[in-house]
Amino acid sequence: MRPALFLLLLAVHLATLSGNLLILVAVASVPSRPPMLLFLCQLSAIELCYTLVVVPRSLADLASPGLGQGSPISFLGCAVQMQMFVALGGAECFLLAAMAYDRYVAICHPLRYAAVVTPGLCAWLALACCLGGLVVSVGLTVAVFHLPFCGSCLLVHFFCDITALLHLACTQSYAEELPLLGACLVLLLLPSVLILASYGAIAAALSRLHSPGGRRKAASTCASHLAVTFLHYGCATFMYVRPKASYSPRQGRTLALVYTNVTPLLYPFIYSLRNREITTAIRRVLGQWQPCQAPGQGLCPDSR
Repeated sequence: MRPALFLLLLAVHLATLSGNLLILVAVASVPSRPPMLLFLCQLSAIELCYTLVVVPRSLADLASPGLGQGSPISFLGCAVQMQMFVALGGAECFLLAAMAYDRYVAICHPLRYAAVVTPGLCAWLALACCLGGLVVSVGLTVAVFHLPFCGSCLLVHFFCDITALLHLACTQSYAEELPLLGACLVLLLLPSVLILASYGAIAAALSRLHSPGGRRKAASTCASHLAVTFLHYGCATFMYVRPKASYSPRQGRTLALVYTNVTPLLYPFIYSLRNREITTAIRRVLGQWQPCQAPGQGLCPDSR
Protein backbone atom coordinates (compact mmCIF):
# COMPACT_ATOMS: atom_id res chain seq x y z
CA MET A 1 0.00 0.00 0.00
CA ARG A 2 2.95 2.37 0.47
CA PRO A 3 3.42 3.35 -3.21
CA ALA A 4 -0.30 4.03 -3.65
CA LEU A 5 -0.46 5.99 -0.39
CA PHE A 6 2.62 7.98 -1.39
CA LEU A 7 1.10 8.98 -4.74
CA LEU A 8 -2.23 9.88 -3.13
CA LEU A 9 -0.66 12.03 -0.40
CA LEU A 10 1.71 13.63 -2.92
CA ALA A 11 -1.22 14.62 -5.16
CA VAL A 12 -3.15 16.04 -2.19
CA HIS A 13 -0.08 17.89 -0.94
CA LEU A 14 0.65 19.47 -4.33
CA ALA A 15 -2.98 20.49 -4.72
CA THR A 16 -2.93 22.05 -1.24
CA LEU A 17 0.25 23.99 -1.98
CA SER A 18 -1.09 25.14 -5.35
CA GLY A 19 -4.42 26.29 -3.92
CA ASN A 20 -2.91 28.27 -1.08
CA LEU A 21 -0.18 29.77 -3.27
CA LEU A 22 -2.82 30.82 -5.79
CA ILE A 23 -4.77 32.62 -3.07
CA LEU A 24 -1.60 34.38 -1.87
CA VAL A 25 -0.74 35.52 -5.40
CA ALA A 26 -4.34 36.54 -6.08
CA VAL A 27 -4.55 38.65 -2.91
CA ALA A 28 -1.17 40.24 -3.68
CA SER A 29 -2.48 41.27 -7.11
CA VAL A 30 -5.43 43.21 -5.66
CA PRO A 31 -4.59 46.95 -5.57
CA SER A 32 -6.71 47.79 -2.50
CA ARG A 33 -7.15 44.85 -0.17
CA PRO A 34 -10.15 44.71 2.18
CA PRO A 35 -9.34 43.48 5.70
CA MET A 36 -11.00 40.13 5.06
CA LEU A 37 -8.62 39.48 2.16
CA LEU A 38 -5.66 40.22 4.43
CA PHE A 39 -6.97 37.68 6.94
CA LEU A 40 -7.46 35.14 4.15
CA CYS A 41 -3.91 35.77 3.00
CA GLN A 42 -2.58 35.05 6.49
CA LEU A 43 -4.79 31.94 6.74
CA SER A 44 -3.40 30.60 3.46
CA ALA A 45 0.17 31.32 4.62
CA ILE A 46 -0.48 29.44 7.87
CA GLU A 47 -1.97 26.46 6.03
CA LEU A 48 0.98 26.47 3.64
CA CYS A 49 3.49 26.28 6.50
CA TYR A 50 1.25 23.88 8.42
CA THR A 51 1.39 21.22 5.72
CA LEU A 52 5.11 21.76 5.12
CA VAL A 53 5.83 20.94 8.77
CA VAL A 54 4.28 17.47 8.55
CA VAL A 55 3.68 16.19 5.02
CA PRO A 56 7.14 16.32 3.33
CA ARG A 57 8.76 14.14 6.02
CA SER A 58 5.82 11.71 5.83
CA LEU A 59 6.26 11.48 2.07
CA ALA A 60 10.01 10.94 2.48
CA ASP A 61 9.34 8.13 4.97
CA LEU A 62 6.92 6.46 2.56
CA ALA A 63 9.40 6.75 -0.31
CA SER A 64 12.32 5.28 1.67
CA PRO A 65 12.60 1.51 1.23
CA GLY A 66 13.25 -0.89 4.05
CA LEU A 67 12.30 1.29 6.99
CA GLY A 68 10.83 -1.55 8.99
CA GLN A 69 8.89 0.00 11.84
CA GLY A 70 9.61 3.57 10.79
CA SER A 71 12.34 6.16 10.40
CA PRO A 72 14.24 7.69 13.32
CA ILE A 73 13.82 11.28 14.44
CA SER A 74 15.98 13.00 17.02
CA PHE A 75 14.61 14.16 20.36
CA LEU A 76 15.23 17.80 19.41
CA GLY A 77 13.80 17.32 15.93
CA CYS A 78 10.63 15.83 17.38
CA ALA A 79 10.30 18.75 19.81
CA VAL A 80 10.76 21.32 17.03
CA GLN A 81 8.21 19.61 14.80
CA MET A 82 5.62 19.50 17.58
CA GLN A 83 6.29 23.11 18.58
CA MET A 84 5.84 24.38 15.01
CA PHE A 85 2.72 22.26 14.52
CA VAL A 86 1.09 23.63 17.68
CA ALA A 87 2.21 27.22 16.96
CA LEU A 88 0.67 27.22 13.48
CA GLY A 89 -2.51 25.47 14.64
CA GLY A 90 -2.84 27.91 17.55
CA ALA A 91 -2.29 30.91 15.28
CA GLU A 92 -5.09 29.62 13.07
CA CYS A 93 -7.43 29.29 16.07
CA PHE A 94 -6.82 32.91 17.05
CA LEU A 95 -7.06 34.06 13.43
CA LEU A 96 -10.50 32.49 13.02
CA ALA A 97 -11.63 34.46 16.08
CA ALA A 98 -10.25 37.67 14.54
CA MET A 99 -12.09 36.91 11.30
CA ALA A 100 -15.33 36.41 13.27
CA TYR A 101 -14.84 39.85 14.81
CA ASP A 102 -14.33 41.28 11.31
CA ARG A 103 -17.64 39.77 10.19
CA TYR A 104 -19.36 41.09 13.32
CA VAL A 105 -18.27 44.67 12.63
CA ALA A 106 -19.11 44.38 8.91
CA ILE A 107 -22.68 43.19 9.55
CA CYS A 108 -23.62 44.82 12.86
CA HIS A 109 -21.82 48.16 12.34
CA PRO A 110 -21.42 48.58 8.58
CA LEU A 111 -21.15 52.38 8.67
CA ARG A 112 -18.28 52.23 11.15
CA TYR A 113 -16.48 49.30 9.50
CA ALA A 114 -13.83 51.33 7.69
CA ALA A 115 -13.07 53.35 10.83
CA VAL A 116 -12.91 50.32 13.16
CA VAL A 117 -11.25 47.60 11.06
CA THR A 118 -8.26 49.56 9.80
CA PRO A 119 -5.11 48.13 8.18
CA GLY A 120 -3.25 48.91 11.40
CA LEU A 121 -5.72 46.89 13.45
CA CYS A 122 -5.45 44.00 10.98
CA ALA A 123 -1.66 44.04 11.30
CA TRP A 124 -1.84 44.04 15.11
CA LEU A 125 -4.39 41.20 15.12
CA ALA A 126 -2.24 39.17 12.71
CA LEU A 127 0.82 39.68 14.91
CA ALA A 128 -1.13 38.85 18.07
CA CYS A 129 -2.42 35.60 16.52
CA CYS A 130 1.10 34.46 15.62
CA LEU A 131 2.58 35.45 18.98
CA GLY A 132 -0.27 33.80 20.88
CA GLY A 133 0.23 30.51 19.05
CA LEU A 134 4.01 30.74 19.56
CA VAL A 135 3.79 31.36 23.31
CA VAL A 136 1.33 28.49 23.89
CA SER A 137 3.35 26.11 21.70
CA VAL A 138 6.62 26.81 23.52
CA GLY A 139 5.02 26.27 26.93
CA LEU A 140 3.30 23.07 25.83
CA THR A 141 6.44 21.68 24.16
CA VAL A 142 8.58 22.32 27.25
CA ALA A 143 5.96 20.66 29.49
CA VAL A 144 5.55 17.58 27.26
CA PHE A 145 9.26 16.97 26.66
CA HIS A 146 10.02 17.20 30.39
CA LEU A 147 7.94 14.07 30.92
CA PRO A 148 9.85 10.82 31.54
CA PHE A 149 10.04 8.64 28.41
CA CYS A 150 11.56 5.64 30.11
CA GLY A 151 9.93 2.87 28.09
CA SER A 152 9.72 2.26 24.38
CA CYS A 153 11.11 4.87 21.98
CA LEU A 154 8.70 3.83 19.21
CA LEU A 155 6.26 6.64 18.39
CA VAL A 156 3.26 5.03 16.71
CA HIS A 157 2.50 7.96 14.43
CA PHE A 158 3.72 9.63 11.23
CA PHE A 159 4.72 12.85 13.04
CA CYS A 160 5.34 14.05 16.60
CA ASP A 161 1.76 14.63 17.68
CA ILE A 162 0.95 15.65 21.25
CA THR A 163 -1.42 12.79 22.03
CA ALA A 164 1.02 10.19 20.69
CA LEU A 165 3.84 11.61 22.83
CA LEU A 166 1.65 11.65 25.96
CA HIS A 167 0.70 8.04 25.24
CA LEU A 168 4.43 7.22 25.05
CA ALA A 169 5.22 8.80 28.44
CA CYS A 170 5.62 6.25 31.21
CA THR A 171 3.88 8.20 33.99
CA GLN A 172 0.38 7.24 35.06
CA SER A 173 -0.82 10.45 36.76
CA TYR A 174 -3.31 12.90 35.34
CA ALA A 175 -0.83 15.74 35.94
CA GLU A 176 0.84 14.99 32.61
CA GLU A 177 -2.40 15.91 30.83
CA LEU A 178 -2.67 19.33 32.47
CA PRO A 179 -0.44 21.14 29.90
CA LEU A 180 -2.59 19.80 27.05
CA LEU A 181 -5.74 20.77 28.93
CA GLY A 182 -4.41 24.28 29.47
CA ALA A 183 -3.45 24.60 25.80
CA CYS A 184 -6.92 23.44 24.75
CA LEU A 185 -8.53 26.01 27.03
CA VAL A 186 -6.45 28.82 25.52
CA LEU A 187 -6.42 27.70 21.87
CA LEU A 188 -9.88 26.14 21.56
CA LEU A 189 -12.19 27.36 24.31
CA LEU A 190 -11.26 31.06 24.38
CA PRO A 191 -11.48 31.63 20.58
CA SER A 192 -14.67 29.52 20.47
CA VAL A 193 -16.33 31.80 23.04
CA LEU A 194 -15.34 34.87 21.01
CA ILE A 195 -16.61 33.30 17.78
CA LEU A 196 -19.92 32.28 19.37
CA ALA A 197 -20.37 35.76 20.84
CA SER A 198 -19.69 37.35 17.43
CA TYR A 199 -22.13 35.12 15.60
CA GLY A 200 -24.72 35.49 18.33
CA ALA A 201 -24.66 39.25 17.75
CA ILE A 202 -24.72 38.67 13.97
CA ALA A 203 -27.76 36.38 14.28
CA ALA A 204 -29.55 38.99 16.38
CA ALA A 205 -28.75 41.67 13.80
CA LEU A 206 -29.97 39.49 10.92
CA SER A 207 -33.22 38.74 12.72
CA ARG A 208 -33.97 42.48 12.76
CA LEU A 209 -33.57 42.81 9.00
CA HIS A 210 -36.89 43.00 7.16
CA SER A 211 -35.46 42.27 3.70
CA PRO A 212 -34.98 38.55 2.95
CA GLY A 213 -32.48 39.46 0.21
CA GLY A 214 -30.41 41.55 2.61
CA ARG A 215 -30.52 38.76 5.18
CA ARG A 216 -29.29 36.20 2.63
CA LYS A 217 -26.55 38.51 1.39
CA ALA A 218 -25.31 39.18 4.92
CA ALA A 219 -25.43 35.50 5.84
CA SER A 220 -23.54 34.47 2.69
CA THR A 221 -20.56 36.60 3.75
CA CYS A 222 -20.19 34.37 6.82
CA ALA A 223 -20.66 31.00 5.12
CA SER A 224 -17.01 30.43 4.21
CA HIS A 225 -15.73 31.41 7.64
CA LEU A 226 -18.29 29.22 9.38
CA ALA A 227 -17.39 26.21 7.21
CA VAL A 228 -13.65 26.57 7.92
CA THR A 229 -14.33 27.18 11.63
CA PHE A 230 -16.42 24.02 11.96
CA LEU A 231 -13.78 21.97 10.14
CA HIS A 232 -10.86 23.29 12.17
CA TYR A 233 -12.44 23.26 15.63
CA GLY A 234 -14.35 20.04 15.02
CA CYS A 235 -11.22 18.09 14.08
CA ALA A 236 -9.07 19.69 16.80
CA THR A 237 -11.67 19.10 19.52
CA PHE A 238 -12.19 15.48 18.52
CA MET A 239 -8.44 14.85 18.46
CA TYR A 240 -7.22 16.61 21.59
CA VAL A 241 -10.12 17.19 24.01
CA ARG A 242 -10.27 13.69 25.42
CA PRO A 243 -8.51 11.78 28.22
CA LYS A 244 -5.32 9.80 27.64
CA ALA A 245 -7.06 6.52 28.53
CA SER A 246 -9.35 6.80 25.49
CA TYR A 247 -6.49 7.37 23.02
CA SER A 248 -6.13 4.79 20.25
CA PRO A 249 -2.93 4.94 18.12
CA ARG A 250 -4.70 3.64 15.01
CA GLN A 251 -7.60 6.07 15.37
CA GLY A 252 -5.23 8.92 16.19
CA ARG A 253 -3.19 8.32 13.02
CA THR A 254 -6.31 8.18 10.88
CA LEU A 255 -7.72 11.42 12.29
CA ALA A 256 -4.37 13.15 11.99
CA LEU A 257 -4.07 12.00 8.38
CA VAL A 258 -7.37 13.73 7.60
CA TYR A 259 -6.55 16.77 9.73
CA THR A 260 -3.14 17.41 8.18
CA ASN A 261 -3.95 16.56 4.55
CA VAL A 262 -7.65 16.82 3.72
CA THR A 263 -8.79 19.91 5.64
CA PRO A 264 -5.94 22.17 4.36
CA LEU A 265 -6.93 21.06 0.84
CA LEU A 266 -10.57 22.06 1.40
CA TYR A 267 -9.90 25.58 2.71
CA PRO A 268 -8.82 27.18 -0.61
CA PHE A 269 -11.82 25.65 -2.39
CA ILE A 270 -14.22 26.87 0.28
CA TYR A 271 -12.96 30.43 0.10
CA SER A 272 -12.50 30.55 -3.67
CA LEU A 273 -16.04 29.31 -4.25
CA ARG A 274 -17.79 31.46 -1.62
CA ASN A 275 -15.80 34.71 -1.63
CA ARG A 276 -16.44 37.05 -4.55
CA GLU A 277 -13.26 39.10 -4.02
CA ILE A 278 -11.10 35.98 -4.01
CA THR A 279 -12.84 34.58 -7.09
CA THR A 280 -12.36 37.86 -8.96
CA ALA A 281 -8.69 38.06 -7.93
CA ILE A 282 -8.01 34.47 -9.01
CA ARG A 283 -9.64 35.08 -12.37
CA ARG A 284 -7.51 38.20 -12.78
CA VAL A 285 -4.32 36.24 -12.03
CA LEU A 286 -5.24 33.35 -14.32
CA GLY A 287 -6.31 35.77 -17.05
CA GLN A 288 -3.00 37.61 -17.13
CA TRP A 289 -1.49 34.89 -19.31
CA GLN A 290 -2.95 33.40 -22.47
CA PRO A 291 -1.52 31.30 -25.32
CA CYS A 292 0.18 33.35 -28.04
CA GLN A 293 -1.37 33.13 -31.47
CA ALA A 294 1.99 32.54 -33.19
CA PRO A 295 3.08 28.88 -32.99
CA GLY A 296 6.06 28.01 -30.83
CA GLN A 297 5.86 31.12 -28.63
CA GLY A 298 4.33 29.43 -25.57
CA LEU A 299 2.59 31.76 -23.14
CA CYS A 300 2.62 35.52 -23.33
CA PRO A 301 1.09 38.33 -21.24
CA ASP A 302 -2.54 39.10 -21.92
CA SER A 303 -2.63 42.28 -24.01
CA ARG A 304 -5.74 43.39 -22.23
